[in-house]
Amino acid sequence: MLKLRTCAAKLRPLTASQTVKTISQHRLAAPRTFQQIRCYSAPVAAEPFLSGTSSNYVEEMYYAWLENPKSVHKSWDIFFRNANAGAAPGTAYQSPPPLSTSLSTLPQAQFLVQAQPNVDKLVEDHLAVQSLIRAYQIRGHHVAQLDPLGILDADLDSSLPADIITSTDKLDLAVFKERLRVLTVGGFYGLDESDLDKVFHLPTTTFIGGNESALPLREIIRRLEMAYCQHIGVEFMFINDLEQCQWIRQKFETPGIMQFTNEEKRTLLARLVRSTRFEEFLHRKWSSEKRFGLEGCEVLIPALKTIIDKSSEKGVDYVIMGMPHRGRLNVLANVIRKELEQIFCQFDSKLEAADEGSGDVKYHLGMYHRRINRVTDRNITLSLVANPSHLEAADPVVQGKTKAEQFYCGDTEGKKVMSILLHGDAAFAGQGIVYETFHLSDLPSYTTHGTVHVVVNNQIGFTTDPRMARSSPYPTDVARVVNAPIFHVNADDPEAVVYVCNVAAEWRSTFHKDVVVDLVCYRRNGHNEMDEPMFTQPLMYKQIRKQKPVLQKYAELLISQGVVNQPEYEEEIAKYDKICEEAHARSKDEKILHIKHWLDSPWPGFFTLDGQPRSMTCPSTGLNEEDLTHIGQVASSVPVEDFTIHGGLSRILKTRGEMVKNRTVDWALAEYMAFGSLLKEGIHIRLSGQDVERGTFSHRHHVLHDQNVDKRTCIPMNHLWPNQAPYTVCNSSLSEYGVLGFELGFAMASPNALVLWEAQFGDFHNTAQCIIDQFICPGQAKWVRQNGIVLLLPHGMEGMGPEHSSARPERFLQMCNDDPDVFPVSGSRAELSTPPPVSGSTAALKWGGG
Repeated sequence: MLKLRTCAAKLRPLTASQTVKTISQHRLAAPRTFQQIRCYSAPVAAEPFLSGTSSNYVEEMYYAWLENPKSVHKSWDIFFRNANAGAAPGTAYQSPPPLSTSLSTLPQAQFLVQAQPNVDKLVEDHLAVQSLIRAYQIRGHHVAQLDPLGILDADLDSSLPADIITSTDKLDLAVFKERLRVLTVGGFYGLDESDLDKVFHLPTTTFIGGNESALPLREIIRRLEMAYCQHIGVEFMFINDLEQCQWIRQKFETPGIMQFTNEEKRTLLARLVRSTRFEEFLHRKWSSEKRFGLEGCEVLIPALKTIIDKSSEKGVDYVIMGMPHRGRLNVLANVIRKELEQIFCQFDSKLEAADEGSGDVKYHLGMYHRRINRVTDRNITLSLVANPSHLEAADPVVQGKTKAEQFYCGDTEGKKVMSILLHGDAAFAGQGIVYETFHLSDLPSYTTHGTVHVVVNNQIGFTTDPRMARSSPYPTDVARVVNAPIFHVNADDPEAVVYVCNVAAEWRSTFHKDVVVDLVCYRRNGHNEMDEPMFTQPLMYKQIRKQKPVLQKYAELLISQGVVNQPEYEEEIAKYDKICEEAHARSKDEKILHIKHWLDSPWPGFFTLDGQPRSMTCPSTGLNEEDLTHIGQVASSVPVEDFTIHGGLSRILKTRGEMVKNRTVDWALAEYMAFGSLLKEGIHIRLSGQDVERGTFSHRHHVLHDQNVDKRTCIPMNHLWPNQAPYTVCNSSLSEYGVLGFELGFAMASPNALVLWEAQFGDFHNTAQCIIDQFICPGQAKWVRQNGIVLLLPHGMEGMGPEHSSARPERFLQMCNDDPDVFPVSGSRAELSTPPPVSGSTAALKWGGG
């Protein structure tokens, strides 16, 4: 009983709002039998009903007794009172008093009273029902009807979980009998057909009862089916936090919770019209152009708009997005609201580019736009980050930019700025950068306080079937490593999609953690509009050819419900078609293609209105000796009191102090002085990478650790000047690709910051080669995007082997776009000066490895 009381004390704060109201309200439909009453004149010596298998039931009785002692049988009331009073084990239970002091004088018939239900059977049945409910919560998603085509299983497994009584045939009684028989034989529950109409008390870990605390088994199963086995599959029971699990249960189990008003349905229909007709318009006008259209997942547009609407309602005013090529033009047009004529201009190959550089294909371009959210009537800024063809490479870039925007506006909890990442199913499962990015999500210096991930699950990767593309049941299983809930949804059920997206946005707003929405859909065309998918997936595409578009399905549903009529539906289509035609006519008047109109991160204080830098002059970079001496003194001291540093570090700081006195510097002190001078000017510095706080070579020591107090640290650089800019130095996860991408994104937000990434050893930068090759090097030419990211590549020649000795500077020289025979001239003389010729010895300059 002590164990019971301890468990109850721990669980009560978490379940108080869902505790049992009264047990007396329950009318258990148990068999009615009669037996001679058993009376005891003393407490029984043992309490067999407190076996381990009965613990859940006893706890439920205990919660009910705590709420109202009269709600339980008198014997339970006495038992709990005695137990709480400290009765010894085996002495707390007392049998009810006999009906008479002398039974011998009563007729034999009066010895027979209605017996209580068999306690063991009652407990076992209730435990079985609780196990059944839990089975649906854990594995119901495996039998949810997720595939719009009806030919594949989203989890790659067509078998039913062994512990779920389920049916796709509307709970047919014959199927019930068979499932119950199998489960009874298997020893799972010990239930049979006769139990279907018995009433069972519901545990506090479910909301299927609504306002009812007990339901017949048949109704329990029906409600579990409706919650977990229809067009939404919910993965969440791996989450360790009980409050979060209860929150999700309430969102999906509460009867009738997924309701929409007629106005909401009409808005959803209008958004589907825009999404669908945009793709059809592009197909009519440019049928031979690659555009990586959204056909088969048109519901993505209302899904994204729902997430943005709900987030705006919760206070978000800046959303930063990243996505691959599929559906990108549709998102630009109907979510971010890029002018349609600017999109249509991208299809005109005759237009000349107004900006220097190669530009990029239209389905890679980014965008930045500030507008009014019509649902919330609040300002919102939307940014879609440009990306290369390298799938998922933009993920950490988006997160870094989000972190920077949160930093600059003082949004320490992620309530104002958030990120949305879109993924393809094959890339989400296959690209390691996804895992690296997830593992940044909860690190103090990298968290963006929750990202909404939306997977466009075409159930195919280019030409590769899912079974050949991943070893996990779902493409989203990588998200489980950070306890992110995963909501699978049939993309041909628009209302289910919108509901799930509302829940996802609420989850992010409530818990500030990642969440995944898996849109199980299909791809109506091949990988692109020119590709033939029947070569490799003939049966799938035969089914796709027969599939009605989701817009047609939903319109027919709303017409049958009387929400809209046919003329209203056709008018909505005609209205959007007219918008597209008028924009197409305006696009023909364009003479020049402006790449700068597609900037994803404008620097308004840095560029003029026509996109030119405001100043090319180089300011004076010198400092007076007094400032340098002050920085050196702080660098060689501990600026806080009662702080004990390591003895070896004391010697290092003493050496620094002597260098300051002797007016000499080493690399570490020079770096300190350079950083300190920028901080005085109000320029934020962020240094990130593996072990950068101490430095790979134990030379930096920008973070001091108290040797006597755990986790007490000091950053002297933040104690230089009264009104200095903040200095951020942070050890990263052991990742190059993800962290360099993150810092690149951070540097995108503002030109007035020094953002540095340091490799543990310089040679390790090639693990992040994709960021260097696809973003840093060609960003200016492809997207007119400048970036101030600085790479620090420490290395030496002390015999550490070929992976620690070079940093490969020749590779960076190769990637430069400057004329190798001309020195660039900066400053006000740039337009007037003639560059000097380069000597042969300079041209043959060799890089040292020191």
